[in-house]
Amino acid sequence: MASVKRLKKDIDYLVEEVVTDCYLSIYFHSDKKEEIVGVMNKAVELRNDLFARVNNPAEPHNPSLVAKHYAQVRRDMFTGIDALFTQLSELNK
Repeated sequence: MASVKRLKKDIDYLVEEVVTDCYLSIYFHSDKKEEIVGVMNKAVELRNDLFARVNNPAEPHNPSLVAKHYAQVRRDMFTGIDALFTQLSELNK
C-alpha cells in the first residue's frame, strides 16, 4: 500500500491540474467564467473531502479495512477528477 503522504500529494497534484486548466479556460472563455469557477469550487470541495477521509480511516485498528478504505479513497479520487475534467471539457466546447 502506498503511504498516506504519497496519497495526499497525488490528491493535491490532480486538484492543482484541474484548477490550472480552469484558469486557462477562463482566459480563453471569459464568457463562461462563473461556470468554470463552479468547477474550481467543486475541485476544492473534492480535495477537502478526500483529505478528511484520508486523515480519518474508518477502522484504524483493523489493517485489512484500512487498506480497503484507502483503496476506495484512491478510486474516488480518480473518478472525481475525471468527472471534473469532463465537466470542464463540456464547458469549453
